[in-house]
Amino acid sequence: MADEDSSEADQLSDKQKIEIAKWFLLNAPAGEIQYVSKDLRTILKDDNLHKLGTLEAFPLYNKSHMISLELPDRTGDVIISSFSEVSENEYLDPKTAQVAIVDHVKQVCTDLRPASNEELPSPYIEEFRCALDAEITKYVNEAYPKGVCAVYCVKGKDVEEPGSDFEFAVVISAARLSPQNFCNGSWRSIWNMEFNDEDQMVEIKGRFQVGAHYFEEGNVQLDANHKCRDSTLLQNPDDSALAITNIIRQQETEYLASLEGSYLKLPDTTFKDLRRKLPVTRTLFPWHSTMQFSLTRDIAKELAIRK
Repeated sequence: MADEDSSEADQLSDKQKIEIAKWFLLNAPAGEIQYVSKDLRTILKDDNLHKLGTLEAFPLYNKSHMISLELPDRTGDVIISSFSEVSENEYLDPKTAQVAIVDHVKQVCTDLRPASNEELPSPYIEEFRCALDAEITKYVNEAYPKGVCAVYCVKGKDVEEPGSDFEFAVVISAARLSPQNFCNGSWRSIWNMEFNDEDQMVEIKGRFQVGAHYFEEGNVQLDANHKCRDSTLLQNPDDSALAITNIIRQQETEYLASLEGSYLKLPDTTFKDLRRKLPVTRTLFPWHSTMQFSLTRDIAKELAIRK
């Protein structure tokens, strides 16, 4: 059997091997791509193929997971996302008006440069952006342990005065990595807000993604997605920022509460349906006292996104 598997592997082209390696890398749970990469190097037994796969997969993984990297001068963190991407290895940190040069495979910032005027919004737009950034930062610091956030102008950054539409994207990313306890978890939310000057309204669309991986003597993964929308009146920068942040806080709090409720129901729903009514041991599973088992407790405790 081993010889047959080896023969089939040898029949794969280099391109196919790279694509398979990329698939495993891109589907690695939060915080685990480096472990997967190390194992793939052993399996591929070809450093060149491994390098090609990682060079293609890591940038995509880093952006999709919206990982945060500490800036070299330690003034903050830059979020790796499609909204902050200036070029292939350069990402804007709007808080410090700097652009970080990133090594995707090592997942570190290697250098910094000041952002150019073309990469930054106009003073009028920046006033709205800064006010929203301040309120969102306050909320994230309260709600998410080790959470990071950023506010980007994705449309209309050259608007100089009232009378034109513009659009912001708020990115919130939080990860709780505890591989020594066999569990990792992440929260990612993206909020798009369209400032409509004619209607004097702000249309808000949010989408969340929660990932969790528990792998002590098993492999339990959660991948949950959610979308929502809301709106509020367009006001001055400070009042608009407060109203938008309150909507984000309410929507995310409700969704997190629904997730916690789902965790509590796992023993009586999902886990129960996974077992036979009468297992091969001919001994019924004690569903009336499932809390004696640590799995659901550990998931709720270790992978909780909120304090």
